[in-house]
Order: sequence, then structure tokens, then C-alpha cells
Amino acid sequence: MGNILVSAHNSPHFFQVIKYWGKRDTGLILPTNDSLSVTLSQDILHSKTTISAAKEYTGDRLWLNGKEEDITKNKRMHNCFRETRALRKQLEEEAAQRNETLEPLSTYHVHVCSENNFPTAAGLASSASGLAALVFTLAKLFDLPNNMSELSRIARQGSGSACRSLFGGFVAWEMGSNADGSDSLAVQVAPETHWPELEALICVVSDAKKGTSSTEGMQHTVNTSPLLQHRIKEVVPARMAEMTKAIQNKDFQSFADLTMKDSNQFHAVCLDTTPPIFYLNDVSRAIIRIVTEYNNSSPDGKLKAAYTFDAGPNAVIYAPKENMREIIQLIAHYFPGSSDTYFVDHYKLFESTSDVRSNFKPANHTNFNENAIPVFPEGSVNRLLHTKTDDGPRVLGPEGSLLNEQGLPKRLA
Repeated sequence: MGNILVSAHNSPHFFQVIKYWGKRDTGLILPTNDSLSVTLSQDILHSKTTISAAKEYTGDRLWLNGKEEDITKNKRMHNCFRETRALRKQLEEEAAQRNETLEPLSTYHVHVCSENNFPTAAGLASSASGLAALVFTLAKLFDLPNNMSELSRIARQGSGSACRSLFGGFVAWEMGSNADGSDSLAVQVAPETHWPELEALICVVSDAKKGTSSTEGMQHTVNTSPLLQHRIKEVVPARMAEMTKAIQNKDFQSFADLTMKDSNQFHAVCLDTTPPIFYLNDVSRAIIRIVTEYNNSSPDGKLKAAYTFDAGPNAVIYAPKENMREIIQLIAHYFPGSSDTYFVDHYKLFESTSDVRSNFKPANHTNFNENAIPVFPEGSVNRLLHTKTDDGPRVLGPEGSLLNEQGLPKRLA
């Protein structure tokens, strides 16, 4: 029973550097502005999905992190099922016209098993990553010939930002102008190999579920914020062009300046909402302060790091590889961890945990103010994840399958 054809895992590409916030069509999930993000390494953060299809199945089923979920009212997931099945049915009909036979997978129910190795609904783009993995895996299951930009239209109908998770490197989501959303899709601005010197440090401030979901929050902003209208019309178009140019030229000064300004304005728009939305907390603001101090005390006057925050308190700090070691030491000093898993040293920058916490004052930064912020209590930042720009979805072998031969999860919560 069952056709376990593919297993894929996909990294969340957030954080965004030009933010998506607001829909002009909530049904089709069409954004109010273009946006741009960086795909981070799925060796650190990923969603992993396996899908099985069989004529014996009596209904579509989903298991998320080992627990079965009720998907009968999950409109966004059904959008993805509907669109990919329609494309598969078209292939089956075209084969019949050629007197060929394709297995009628479009008529079969599916079993979906998905796992995230990071918290859901904590502002770490879990829904985008998971729904991108769903669409990518369905496309493989149904043997669809579509390219990634075409598939991104389907992923967008599951979760807007999921469309960008289908690419590695630097990815733009073009808002489009057509009422049917046919031109609202993702395109790759530059591949992951383009700027290998750019790295990122994810500071997990809180893995708790957000008080205001992104879906709810952005529509409140659309309905009540005058500042958002200015941002949409006057600010984002110019920033998209400038950011694309900065990436293409590997210009970190422009990239950093734009990234921080856009993060600041995004959270200003959230505060301009009625009632105001507060995604940043005291730890988030302290991270902004220490990155600002680090840049202000730079001996050559150049920006050495850039912070950004999506819809949550968790930070990403972008920096050239040459600066990342001392940035990690800075953050680890002011926000010490309380567990052995606090720092994920995937790239082996340090010999020991004590090495991470030593020499926190940046080299040659004679004007660095060590008292710019206090040292926070242990655990104020839960985890530090050092990562880099990386590729898009990957296909795993049979050993990576989350489902057994009966189409049931190998692991349950």
C-alpha cells in the first residue's frame, strides 16, 4: 500500500531583508509590496516532509511533529492539494490522448508527514518552510514539470512567504499586478554561491508562540496604519532596487544599512497599527543597541553587522565572515546561555564553549562602550545559530522517509 515517492526538507529563508507585511487579496494571498529574503542553511533549520499517495487511503491526513492534525478546515493546505492535483490531472489527460497510461495519482488521497527542527509560530517562518516543503514534495510525487517560479504561485496560496522558500540564495517575491495573482511569484536574485562571505547569526530570544499571529497582525496594519500606505507607495519600491543592486555588487555597507532601516520601519508600522502590535521585547531592543554600538565604534567607520527582526522577538545578525567570530563573542557575553545546546557551532569557529565567551571586546574598537547595555540573565537568548546563505529544497533518499510502507508515521509524539 502507498507510494512513498519523495522526502524533502527545506530551510526557512527568513529573515527577510525587505519585509512583506500586508495582503491586498487575502484569499489569493497577494501582497501589498515586493519583498526580498535570504535562504539560510537547512543544515541548521529545516522542515522535512514525506508524502504517500495510495488508492486505498480514505482521506487526506497530516502528521506534524508526530501528532496528527485535523486538516478538514485547513484551507491553505487544501489550496496546495487542489492546484497540484489539477496539474497532475492535466498530465494524466494528455497521456491518455497519446494512448499512454499514467497512474491516476490525482484521484488518490495523500498522507503527509512533516517535521520542523525549530518552534512553530515563534516568528521563525515555520509555516512558510513547511508549506514550501509540502508543495515541493507534491510536485515530485506528481512528477510535475513546472519550474520553481511556477510552483511558487502554488506555494504562495499556502503561505505567502512560502513562495520564496522554493529557492536558495537571495530571493524576491514580486507582488505582481494581475487580479488573479498569476504574476505574483518568486524569482531568484542571486544564487547561494554568489556571496559566500555573507553569514548570519540567529538569536532565538523566544520560541514561544506569538501573541499576535502574522496573518492577523498584518491585516490589522493594512486596515489602520497610514504609515504602511507611505511605505508601500514611497519606500519599498526604491529599497527593492537598492537592495538588489547591493546584493549583486556584494556591497555589505548598502546591504546592512537597508536591512536595518527596513527592519526598523517594519516594526514602526506595527506600532502604527491600532491597537499597536509589539513583536520586539527588551532583549530584542538590547540586541539592536549592542549591534549599533559595535558599528559606531568600528575603527574604519564602516558597518560591520546588520540586525533584522521579522514578526517576532528573534534576531538575525548578518555580517561578513571575517567579523562573525567577534560578533558571536559579543552576543554570548551580553546574553549568556543556560544550556549546553545554547550555541550551535556548525562551522567550528571555536574550540570550546569558554572560548565563545572570552574576549568579548571587539579588536581595535577603542571607543566601544562596554556599558552600553547590561549583561542579561542566563537564558535571555535561548540559542545562537551560526549559519550562512544556502540552497533551496533537497530531495532525500528512502532512508529519509518519515512514513513507513503502510503510509503511517515512523515516529509519533
